Amino acid sequence: MTLRIIPRGWLRSIKPLLPLLFAISFIAVLFANNFWMSALSQQPRQEIRGVWMTTNDKDILRDRRKVADAVSKLKQLNFNTIYPVVWNSGYAMYPSPVAQQREIQPFVYRGLDGQDMLADLIAQSHSQGLLVIPWFEFGFMAPPTSELALNNPDWLTQKQDGSQTSNEAGGEVVWLNPLHPEVQKFITEIVLEVTTQYNSDGIQFDDHMSLPSEFGYDAYTVALYTKETKKAPPTNFEDPAWVRWRADKITAFMSQLNQAVKAVKPNAIFSISPNYYEFAYKHHLQDWLAWVRLDIADELIVQVYRPNLESFISKINRPEMQETQKKIPTGVGIMTGLRNRPVSMQQIQSQVRAVQEYGLGVAFFYYESLWEDAPESLNDRLSRFRTFFPISAFRTALQIPRRAATFPPPPPPKPETKKKPNQPKKNSQPLALPTTKRN
Repeated sequence: MTLRIIPRGWLRSIKPLLPLLFAISFIAVLFANNFWMSALSQQPRQEIRGVWMTTNDKDILRDRRKVADAVSKLKQLNFNTIYPVVWNSGYAMYPSPVAQQREIQPFVYRGLDGQDMLADLIAQSHSQGLLVIPWFEFGFMAPPTSELALNNPDWLTQKQDGSQTSNEAGGEVVWLNPLHPEVQKFITEIVLEVTTQYNSDGIQFDDHMSLPSEFGYDAYTVALYTKETKKAPPTNFEDPAWVRWRADKITAFMSQLNQAVKAVKPNAIFSISPNYYEFAYKHHLQDWLAWVRLDIADELIVQVYRPNLESFISKINRPEMQETQKKIPTGVGIMTGLRNRPVSMQQIQSQVRAVQEYGLGVAFFYYESLWEDAPESLNDRLSRFRTFFPISAFRTALQIPRRAATFPPPPPPKPETKKKPNQPKKNSQPLALPTTKRN
C-alpha cells in the first residue's frame, strides 16, 4: 500500500478558495434542508380511521376480554382511533368526583372485575397503537328527568313561549344554557377531569355542543343581550344578528375551553364532530368553521348519516370541507347501523369509497353495528371491512402544541388624547407598564 502525501504547495494554492468552497457547501446544505422541509409539508395529513363506542357498547366495555377482542379486531382492520362515550344523558360514564360533588350519581362506571372501563380501554388500545379520544356526547343537552337538570333549574334555557324541551334523537331533552357562567364552569370541570385523570389522547365534542336556534329566551340570556345591544332579542329566532350573537358566544366558550385543555395537556387533540355546516350554524348556532379558523379544532369529523349516495356526496364535497382539509385532519362520520335500523354493506362501502376519493378520513357510528345486528353475516362484514384500509395509517397525538385564538379578540388600546397647549406636565417620568407573560 502506497501512502500519498499531499504537497504543501497544493494546500497553499487552494487556501484563497476556502471561503468560496465554504459558501457553496452552506448553500447546498440549506437547499437540501429546504427541499426536505417542503417535502414533509406536502405529506398528507394524518388519516382518521375511527369508530365510536356508545352506551350500546356497554356490555363490551365492561368485559376486559371483549375489549381485548374489539381492540385486536380494529388493529387488524387498520383502524387507528377509538372514540368512547364519557358523557351521556347528563351523567359521567366514569368515576367522576366532579359529578358526585354536584350530587349526580353515576349509573355505570365499573367493569365486571371492578375495573375503570375507560382506563382499561385506553391501556389496551395504546398497547396496540390506537389512539383513544373520549367523546363528550350529550354536550349541553340532558334529559329533563336527569339529576343535572332537576338540581340546576336556573341552568336551563328556554324557547320564546317559555317551554324548555325539544325532541331529539335521544328523546325529549332540555338544554343547558351555554352562555351561563355556572354551566360553563361545570362543563369545563368535567372536561378537564377527563383530560387530567386519564392517559387519553384528547377530547371530542359532537353536534350537541350547541344550542337549537329556538332557544336563548331565558332571563339570563335576554338580560345579557339587552345589555350588550341596547335592545330586546328579536321575536324571530332565525334573525341573522340574533343567530350570530348567540353563535359567537358559544365560539367564545369553546375558545376558552380549548385553552383550558391545552394548558394541562398541550398535545391533546381537541376534536369536533358536528353536523354539516349550513345546518350546524343556522339550526344549532354551531359555527364550527370559525372554530377551525381560530385553531379551536385539531380535527373535524362531520356527521353525514344519509342513505342516499348523491345527498351524501353533496355534503362531503363542500368548500368548508375543502378549506378544513388543508389545515387539520378531516373525516366523515358514516352510519353503520342502529339496533332498529341496520345498514347494508353495499351502502357503507359506497360511502367509504366516496370519502376516500375526496381524500378524507372516516369514523363509523358505532362499534357494535360494524358487524353485529347487521343484514349480512359476521364473516361477510369482516371481509368487506378488510378491503377499506388495506394499508395501516399510523396516527400520533404529538401534534404541534397550540391553543385557540382568544375570541372575541381583546379591544385595541384607546388612542392617547393630545394634551392642550400650555398645559403643565404632571409628571415628567415615563409610566411603568405592567409586563405580561406569554405562554
